[in-house]
Formats: sequence, C-alpha cells, structure tokens
Amino acid sequence: MRNQAFQFLSRYGILIAFMMLIIVMSVLSPAFLKFTNVMNILRQTSINGIVAVGMTFVIILAGIDLSVGSVLALAAVVAASFAHPGEYPVFVPILAGLFTGSLCGFINGLIIAKRRIAPFIVTLGMMTIARGAALVYTNGRPVIELSDSYNKIGGKYVLSIPIPVIIFIIVVFIGSFLLSKTVFGRHVYATGGNKTAAELSGIITSRVIILGYSIAGFLAGLAGIVLSSRVMSGSPSTGQGYELDAIAAVVIGGTRLTGGVGTIFGTIIGALIIGVMNNGLDLLNVSSYLQQIVKGLIILLAVMIDRKK
Repeated sequence: MRNQAFQFLSRYGILIAFMMLIIVMSVLSPAFLKFTNVMNILRQTSINGIVAVGMTFVIILAGIDLSVGSVLALAAVVAASFAHPGEYPVFVPILAGLFTGSLCGFINGLIIAKRRIAPFIVTLGMMTIARGAALVYTNGRPVIELSDSYNKIGGKYVLSIPIPVIIFIIVVFIGSFLLSKTVFGRHVYATGGNKTAAELSGIITSRVIILGYSIAGFLAGLAGIVLSSRVMSGSPSTGQGYELDAIAAVVIGGTRLTGGVGTIFGTIIGALIIGVMNNGLDLLNVSSYLQQIVKGLIILLAVMIDRKK
C-alpha cells in the first residue's frame, strides 16, 4: 500500500500540487480566476514555457543549457534588426531569429558531442559569447521601430487568445510528439539514460545530442522573436535569468537531472506553477524579493523529491 501511494504521488503529485496552488490563490485573491488574468498568466508563461520545452530535451539527455537566455537575446536583436517597416517581409526576421538560435544550439551540441566537454562549461561559454555578440551587434542599444506585422506576433489575439499562447501550445504538442511518438524521442531517452548502452545498441548518440541542443537553441530563438515582438523592441539585455526559470520548470515538472526520465507535460505544469505563483504573489502585493526565495525553495523541494525517487 505504501509503495502504491508513493507511485501515485510520483506520477500525479505535480498535478495535484498545481491544482492546490490554483485553489489557494483563487481563495486569497478573487481576481485570480478572471478570464483576463488567466490569459495574462498564460501569456507570461508562454516565453518561459517555450524555452523550457527545449530545455527538457537537453536535461533528458543528461545535459544542461545555461546559454538559452543569452541566445534568446541574440536571436531577438537579430530578428528585430530585419523587422523595420518597409524593409523585409515578416518571414525574413522570423527566419533570421530562428537560424540564429538554432546555430548557437548546434554549436553547443557539436562541441559537447564531438569534443566531449562538459555541457555546463560549453553552454556557460556560449552564454557569455551570445550575450557579448548581442551587445556588439546593437552597440548596446535596443533595436526599435519594428513593423506592425512583426509586432502582431506577440501583441495580437485570435479569438481572445494571445498569439504567444497559441505558439506555446503548438510547441508543446510538437515537442511532446517528438519525445513520445518518434524514433528520435526514444533515442533521446536511451542516450540520457545510459549513453554507453545506447551506443552499443547502434544509436549514434553524437547525432542525438547535437539535434537535442539544436532544438533547445531553435526554441530559444523562437522565444526571442515572440518576446521582442511583444515588447516591440529587441534588447541585448533581455533574457537574463531565463535559463534558470526554464531549468526550474523542467526540474519541478519531474525531469531527472541525471537524464533518461522526463515529459513535456511535466515541464508545462512546472512552468505553469512558476507562472501562477508569480502572478498570485503579485496580486497579493508580495515583494518580488520574497518571490525569489519561494521559487528557490520550490526548486530545492523538487530536487529532494527527485532524489527520493
């Protein structure tokens, strides 16, 4: 009976915690469950959620990516520089941002897979390089005066649903499909669970690792496009701390830092927990400094539960 209870909590505990958080916040703040506030939570969560989906691939591979926040900023300024009114069609800045993010992720994966350098070191280096490149590219100034068609990506609605939320949902479905329904997804789990065994079974683990980090970079680039469109400017200083929020969402969602175990669904619940917590504490006028402490405690609790599993 005890083992069954523990297995139940291991599988559904994060969802139960999320529902309890919603109930508590709705009781403490009557405005919490209003439609406008719910859409605001989803819109705020969408950026972190997109980045966290990519981080899920990396952590299941027993890696880490500290560069996604800086890559997001670099992709944002590159995309914004091609999004001035009357210069290029809207697909040009989108492709430029996605290519920038994918290239950074590809370089991370290539060095990690081929040179066998620790992911922490490689992505730490890329974090500094990408941030510096964003500052050099813009001379340290934000890129402003973006076209209306570009700004619609982050600022418009479809049937009362913000476009960033729609993009987030699409990313979730595609990411979940890749991990759970494709050969590549099975190779990701196998490589993260036991790289040596995966290689002995015929999996080209270097290719899996490169593709996994490329996906993380691609989604960081996508998040940069959405964010720069939403705030109507590309800033080289944006995205600071986003890598920590993404890692927190993945860890809270039950993905093991040792690799081989995790789901996109869990990551999304983790991202929503962070979003709901931030929004609810804002409604309750709780200090942003205290919010950082609460977030840190939740991460520590999630890691302790993971160790217990």
